[in-house]
Amino acid sequence: MTLAYIPDDFASRAHLASVGDALDRMGVRMAFAKDEEVYAQDDQADFIYRVVSGAIRTTVLMSDGRRQIGEFYYPGDIFGLEPGPDHRFSAEALCDGVVLVLKRSALRAAGADADLQAAIWAAMTRELERTQEHMLLLGRKTACEKVASFLTDLSHRRPGEQLDLPMSRQDMADYLGLTIETVSRMLSQLQSNSVLEFAGCRHVRIKNPAALARLAQ
Repeated sequence: MTLAYIPDDFASRAHLASVGDALDRMGVRMAFAKDEEVYAQDDQADFIYRVVSGAIRTTVLMSDGRRQIGEFYYPGDIFGLEPGPDHRFSAEALCDGVVLVLKRSALRAAGADADLQAAIWAAMTRELERTQEHMLLLGRKTACEKVASFLTDLSHRRPGEQLDLPMSRQDMADYLGLTIETVSRMLSQLQSNSVLEFAGCRHVRIKNPAALARLAQ
């Protein structure tokens, strides 16, 4: 569930606060250090999780040692939702942060709560949408389109004048199905074309959102 997509009016904020309070009452807040594992690949999916602060990546290791990143999650996002009994991906903290951990049994016990049901359903729907978008990105887009799509999506999920990139260039490469050299080259190209402006390795300002959006298409 990505909070940035919900209209910023009083009723929506009150609704989100109500859902957040209910989740807080059922869950436990846990602090995770940078690169610390939240859960492992093939662990039983007995819990679901909500990012309070920081950022999370989900990854899967191939049999030959290659790594594929499934998704990045930011404050407000729910993750760890699985169609089966086990986690297909592992989850790790991209930076120091706090995660709300909830037992699935507690959510089932609160099944009559319409707001909670709606929140979980919205998170599952968004997870499916993002999986489909990621499949299209990996299969049909050029390297430049992939990087532009990634930054456009991130700007929508984390609006503001400056984008903070909690992930490394290698993380971006493993998410986009590219090499780290290609990602670095595409970022340099976008900066040379005055589409982006970097203020350090992990901070970027989108100077030309329209041009970035066209590249993402």
